[in-house]
Amino acid sequence: MPADGAIVRALAEKIRDVPNFPKEGILFKDITTLLQDAGAFKQAVDIMADTYRGKAVELVVGVESRGFIFGGALAYLLDAGFVPVRKEGKLPGQKISQAYALEYGSAVLEMHKDAIKPGQAVVIVDDLLATGGTARTTARLVQQLGGKVVGISFLIELRFLKGADNLSGYNVVSHLKF
Repeated sequence: MPADGAIVRALAEKIRDVPNFPKEGILFKDITTLLQDAGAFKQAVDIMADTYRGKAVELVVGVESRGFIFGGALAYLLDAGFVPVRKEGKLPGQKISQAYALEYGSAVLEMHKDAIKPGQAVVIVDDLLATGGTARTTARLVQQLGGKVVGISFLIELRFLKGADNLSGYNVVSHLKF
């Protein structure tokens, strides 16, 4: 069920624009102003959860670091487990990894080898969809372990970057579109 337009607009107003961060020419969408408002945070998590209520979601995979904030809350509401996907070198156990391209260079994401059992239904969560590279890499990690990606959920989508195009073939949901 799509979120009420008034709620979406009110949540969008809670997002602070920070010009020239982290570098000149970037307009950063800062979610901390939304997170510090208890009612707005609850509404944001609720609209994200509404997409998956009543569906068989076994695990929520949160992408470091802001995906942990929404992913943990979403896992709780969906009565699902939570799996963190971390930047290279942050997980202590045996792990799998996947490199991916960034605008200037590359990065590596990791997940514990025993985090997902074959066939488990997984929703991937992050705060913001930009180019889609991080989410696509996370989906590949989930699939490498045999998990089934039933959805990829974002609070925010920067439509001008066309990240959803990079995630074709997946059920992608975003709620606040800029």
